[in-house]
Amino acid sequence: MNLATPPVAPSTPPDQQVVNCIAYRRDGQRIGEITLDEISDVLAQPDTFVWVGLYEPDETLLEKMQEEFGLHDLAIEDAHNAHQRTKLETYGDSLFLVVQTAQLTGGELTFGETHIFLGPRYLVTVRHGASMSYAPARRTCEHTPELLALGPSYGLYSVLDFIVDNLLPIVRDFREELQQLEQDIFAETFKRTTVRRLYDMQRDLMTLRLAVAPLQDIISQLVRLHPNLIPDKLRAYFRDVYDHVFRVNESISAMREMLSAAINVNLSLVTFGQNEVMKKLAGWAAMLAAPTLLTSWYGMNFTHMPELSRPWAYPAIIVVMGCIVGGIYVGLKRAKWL
Repeated sequence: MNLATPPVAPSTPPDQQVVNCIAYRRDGQRIGEITLDEISDVLAQPDTFVWVGLYEPDETLLEKMQEEFGLHDLAIEDAHNAHQRTKLETYGDSLFLVVQTAQLTGGELTFGETHIFLGPRYLVTVRHGASMSYAPARRTCEHTPELLALGPSYGLYSVLDFIVDNLLPIVRDFREELQQLEQDIFAETFKRTTVRRLYDMQRDLMTLRLAVAPLQDIISQLVRLHPNLIPDKLRAYFRDVYDHVFRVNESISAMREMLSAAINVNLSLVTFGQNEVMKKLAGWAAMLAAPTLLTSWYGMNFTHMPELSRPWAYPAIIVVMGCIVGGIYVGLKRAKWL
């Protein structure tokens, strides 16, 4: 499990830090790609807004964004340093959101962050670590200009919906893997790797839940508050995202309970198997103890012992030992110890 780490130095080349910078008209129609220096010129025109997508930007680029959009110093500081908690902050007439993202690659769950600036005429997304491009969300918005005409907040809805929808396949993959591990759980032989994988899955789901659970409160605030940024027509869309987040959170909780039960069942089966082995060993030891006791009696060096001088004594002792061992065997077999 890899968590996004704060970039001390820009790990992304400068020409790759700006993913998109696109201007739109208020009617939802795309004007076209623009440079960062042209942002202020576009915003000077009435009925326009700008959507900027960044990936692990350096301090210089964030300062440029602050200059163009008038972003708050504290929000810029948080955007530069990854590893922030999921939250929503209000700065004047703008919002700053931190959302955790996750990706499952090669069976390994990695986490990242997306920092979002929302204003009346701009939307800025800043990705850190493991996070898919929001180009599909942008294309969806551009294919529905009548909804994009509601402003940058519709772009915010599309990004949040895209993030949440990408969490559902992760939970589904965990569920499918657990179904495969059930065969190993109920196998006759104990596999240490099975318990280790169950524990790793439970740890990853706990981290995923810590990232998803606060998102419910954030979406709830977007549904109820901030009327200057979230039009009433969009609140139904954010409620839909809230339902998706709730479903993901419930799925994660259910999966954690299933994993806990699977770990307990596995350990119980291992303990049961060990008890069965011990019962069998104890049964065989009891059968060996009877002839050992009899022979130890006749191994004592006494002059006068019963039946020592009788010719039938040795066969009789053999028959007695056989009857005793056989009786013990039958009794243990009925008790299902053997």
